[in-house]
Amino acid sequence: MTSSHPENATAPAPASPRSAAHVLRAHDVGLLVLRLGVGLIAAARGAQHLFGWWGGLGIDKTAVVFAQFGYPAPKAMAMIAGLTETFGGLALAVGLLTPLAGAAVAGTMANAVAAAWPLGYFGGFEFPLLIGVGAAGLALSGAGRISFDAFLPLLRSQRLIYGITLLVLAAILATVTILLSKT
Repeated sequence: MTSSHPENATAPAPASPRSAAHVLRAHDVGLLVLRLGVGLIAAARGAQHLFGWWGGLGIDKTAVVFAQFGYPAPKAMAMIAGLTETFGGLALAVGLLTPLAGAAVAGTMANAVAAAWPLGYFGGFEFPLLIGVGAAGLALSGAGRISFDAFLPLLRSQRLIYGITLLVLAAILATVTILLSKT
């Protein structure tokens, strides 16, 4: 027979700092910080290419650089790169269509790595590589619960296949673009 006295009742254990709720909250905040860093850096770089903001070249001078790298239709390619960096970066920052935004930024950074490859790792391709890897990781992980994706039924729970599929597509498009610049 059990006693109905409160002093005999078992008190609930305090929540562990490693409980699912705490871990998920930390995970979501970590993804937010990563999204803001990678996304805003990519968006700022895109704005440099498109508008010449923050000491950037602007679209016409960026097109000249793209021509020097051998890209066909350099102004169109500069516009595509600038728009992808700017809007893909902003979408990453706010967590909107994160698998698509991450793959778009990663694909653009693959081209930046290829262009900067002759300069070597340090002072060359390490920066676009870092941004590209961060964007690819976000495409795979999703935005977390502190994002616009959290309100979209299709993306509310990130599925790895979304990120993988879009990264494969981005890799194919980046490879084609890189090969076109070499011909």
